[in-house]
Amino acid sequence: MAGLRMSVAVSVTAFLLGLLFTHWIADSLTLWKSPERQTDVRLWTAATYYAILTHGPPELAYFYAGVTLLGAATILWSLRDGRAGNLMFDGGSIFLYLTALAVYTYSVLPNLFANFSTLPLPFTNPAAGGSLPPFPLSLREPTLELASSHLICCVVLTGVLALQAGRWWAEQADIDEDDGEDADADETGLDTGAETDKTAEDAQGELRRREKAKAKA
Repeated sequence: MAGLRMSVAVSVTAFLLGLLFTHWIADSLTLWKSPERQTDVRLWTAATYYAILTHGPPELAYFYAGVTLLGAATILWSLRDGRAGNLMFDGGSIFLYLTALAVYTYSVLPNLFANFSTLPLPFTNPAAGGSLPPFPLSLREPTLELASSHLICCVVLTGVLALQAGRWWAEQADIDEDDGEDADADETGLDTGAETDKTAEDAQGELRRREKAKAKA
């Protein structure tokens, strides 16, 4: 059962990381860029991508929310076992997982719907010789914050995967150690049994010799 819970937690975390990685096509345009390289074209491209995200089907958002809650519930369920390994690895995992959830809930989502849900697409027809309007200063900071928040969520969820991998390694080490102790105990039992049989045979031989001596007498 513990292996199933770990598999669900790792699968959900990897799924959420994959979703965040898809945002890199927009986040990479603004992250770690000097002000000179943050051109209006880059900013408009990133902002337009974020605007498209706000117009996705609601059913998809509900599905993502359900998967996220499944991951949190699985880690909390495993934490209830109360073992030292669960308290250390799953305790750290649920802290990081909830940190990512809080960042996305209280930073990413409000930013998206407050600043990008009503954003008109500024792109004009290149064939008509049109150009992009200047990027609004009021959207510059929200655009940069979104990329930073996505990066924080990615780093935190990567930490969840690392902790779950550490838990698996620790449990495998315990299993190998227990198997080694069982094997030593079996060998000790065999040696003790052989010595006991030998002692019983010696006792029976001594008894027969005494009976023969009495018969001769």
